[in-house]
Amino acid sequence: MPILDGIEAITAIRAEFPNARIIVLTTFAGDVLAQRALKAGASAYVLKGLMRKDLPETIRAVHRGMKYIQSEVAAQIADHIGEASLSPREIEVILLVAAGNSNRRIGAKLSINEDTVKGHMTNIMLKLGASDRTHAVTLAVRRGIIQL
Repeated sequence: MPILDGIEAITAIRAEFPNARIIVLTTFAGDVLAQRALKAGASAYVLKGLMRKDLPETIRAVHRGMKYIQSEVAAQIADHIGEASLSPREIEVILLVAAGNSNRRIGAKLSINEDTVKGHMTNIMLKLGASDRTHAVTLAVRRGIIQL
């Protein structure tokens, strides 16, 4: 979307039309992204690849005032429930890692010590269950924690 991302659009629509019922159609199955969309006010979260079979029933359910999450997305949310989420600083760090920055460059950009960056990366990898930096970025994108 050219001006707002989906979450911002949901928030703006709901601010002007509080009773609007919004169905998110997306290719992103990430649990964090789905949760953000629902918290912003979406009534349903539907994956485009599965919408043929689910879309009519989703529209009916949302029209009745219900919420709807496809089972694939719900399973991902359930898989990660209770896990610690990344802090805002950790999200800044993983975004800079995704942009190809070294720990030293990340430290300089965030005005923190390189050892502090290493500590953040250790926490990020533990929280995401990642084996290395690249895997952490991949998991963060897949789950919708960051967008590239």
